[in-house]
Amino acid sequence: MEICEVKENKKQCLDLLLLADEQEDMVDRYLERGTMFVLDDDGIKAECVVTDEGGGVLEIKNIATDPKSQGKGYGKKLIEFVAQKYRGTYSVLQLGTGDSPLTIPFYKKCGFARHHVVKNFFTDNYDHPIFEAGVQLVDMIYLRREL
Repeated sequence: MEICEVKENKKQCLDLLLLADEQEDMVDRYLERGTMFVLDDDGIKAECVVTDEGGGVLEIKNIATDPKSQGKGYGKKLIEFVAQKYRGTYSVLQLGTGDSPLTIPFYKKCGFARHHVVKNFFTDNYDHPIFEAGVQLVDMIYLRREL
């Protein structure tokens, strides 16, 4: 297993990126300014894009694992890789997600805690309703962990 940075042709992983952020123009808002990592374990199994948000904050903008490879710890490995790589350079690792029973518990297991909410983020920024686990995503829930 290897985690490496993708510096060119980041959209080669578009299928994975769209698993975490299903509207391509939203992905385009951060993909080129972000640093992208892929986890390769006999093929690319997961990806993660992080951005510098200023003030010592590094944000995970996109993280996804191929559906056939979910539940094997790849997402957690990527988060721990990013946390280790940027510890000392940044003080906080944050991410925003929908209020979903699929994602919030995963991030809490990875050491994140709720920080703040951006009301109506999904309804204001996406051109269609987004549902996860049968729940419509409305607000963006930000979670943080110290590095």
